[in-house]
Amino acid sequence: MANPPPATGARLMLVFTVTPALDPRMVEAAVRAGDVACVVLRTPAGEKLDAARLAEIAGAAQRHDAAVLLEGSEGLVASAGLDGVHVAAGPALDSALRLLKPAAIVGAAGLATRHEAMIAGESGADYVAFGALAPEPGEFFRVRDLVEWWAELFEVPCVGVASSLDEVTALAEAGADFIALSEALLASAGEAPKVVAAAQARLVSGDDAQ
Repeated sequence: MANPPPATGARLMLVFTVTPALDPRMVEAAVRAGDVACVVLRTPAGEKLDAARLAEIAGAAQRHDAAVLLEGSEGLVASAGLDGVHVAAGPALDSALRLLKPAAIVGAAGLATRHEAMIAGESGADYVAFGALAPEPGEFFRVRDLVEWWAELFEVPCVGVASSLDEVTALAEAGADFIALSEALLASAGEAPKVVAAAQARLVSGDDAQ
């Protein structure tokens, strides 16, 4: 990427669902509002995605050096010009690693246990992600504990999913390499760029305090 990541500290990932209402201009503004490494695009349940629509949204983020990953299937990565996938551990991850590596990014998603994480990390995934992209209430404490455990022991980057700005701070303190801002958090203030800027401010103030 043209803009190198900070020497220390977490970078942001943004989560959006590809609906007719998703505006590429808003995605671009959100990416520009902080140190955003990656955008993860989700597929609405039961719907098929159009490669041209994906390419339009992806381009808005990629022109600012953010990678764009698709949750789930690897089938549209090449045709839509995406950078890779965010895929559940198990057979889907094995398939994506076989088909996409080393040309594309393959992240292991939604890991809920230490055992799952270690298997995913050993498989060759580019990162391990703890927590669902749409977290359930009460899930965060387990996610934070897994991030803290992983960060102390392993070199493969880890991702924690945050649903509030306080969770952003907690994940940074736990040692997350990347913090994914859930879609609910990005919509919480009405404007995703404002949320991204606020999350980035949490990370910067945390670095200053160290």
